[in-house]
Amino acid sequence: MPLLKLDSVSRDFDVSRPWLNRVIEHEPRRLLRAVDRVSFEVTKGETLALVGESGCGKSTVARLIVGLHAPSEGRLEFHGRRMQMIFQDPYASLNPRWRVRRIIEEPMMFLDQKRDVGELLRQVGLSPDDAERYPHEFSGGQRQRISIARALAGEPDLLICDEPTSALDVSVQAQILNLMAELQERLGLTYVFISHNLAVVSLIADRVGVMYLGRLVEIASAKDLFSRPRHPYTRMLIDAVPDLEMSGKSRTPVAGEVPNPLSPPPGCAFHPRCPHANERCRVEAPKFLNGVACHAVEERRI
Repeated sequence: MPLLKLDSVSRDFDVSRPWLNRVIEHEPRRLLRAVDRVSFEVTKGETLALVGESGCGKSTVARLIVGLHAPSEGRLEFHGRRMQMIFQDPYASLNPRWRVRRIIEEPMMFLDQKRDVGELLRQVGLSPDDAERYPHEFSGGQRQRISIARALAGEPDLLICDEPTSALDVSVQAQILNLMAELQERLGLTYVFISHNLAVVSLIADRVGVMYLGRLVEIASAKDLFSRPRHPYTRMLIDAVPDLEMSGKSRTPVAGEVPNPLSPPPGCAFHPRCPHANERCRVEAPKFLNGVACHAVEERRI
């Protein structure tokens, strides 16, 4: 049994203008579909990464999993005891008026349990003495370590990590990723890791799901996805990753722009940017088959 399962999960947001404006100007309500029939499973002990450009819906999926949003359609199943979330911005996610001790103790108070705050701080590479300090006394990387300690305080089975390193310097990103890998091995944690940085994802993920305009367009093991990407959008993202190994391989910037999610293109949402699109792509939305949603892959045109 998977630890987490999403079955055709969708989420709509009402972005209509105020009621009186709509009445006067005869406008209908406007719904934005941020997540569109997303399905995947996460097994215990693995790291599943969700990637894509800004606005693709990956952070909304994270909030759906932890219950910050309710799905408009579909079903989520969680077969563990607890889950916690690590947020993107370590400067905004910690209460500046609380000492670190109170920040870490808050989930324990809610769950009516007691753990050693000093030991939790040691686990994330900080000193027990740091419990009496305030968040503003720490660097960004140290604040994210405090966020991780707070998440671990509730003894979760699953951690939802919403771009936990994107606000940090590159050298600090590596330290946090190493810490997360170490904690996963030692504590048997399971991660859903949200990121737009494929270089980071290649280091930490076991499997990768690629999202575009609210839909999952490809999912595969990290090894297969980075060595043999199938969907044209996945290929475009990987081709834009900087060549850190200095192999001389040319890199191509991501072409085109993400369409307006309020009026997505008919058929395959990626077809206006896809070099392999044909008439079928323009009128018929592809089904998610064998880990990919693409007519060109299904018809063996690429």
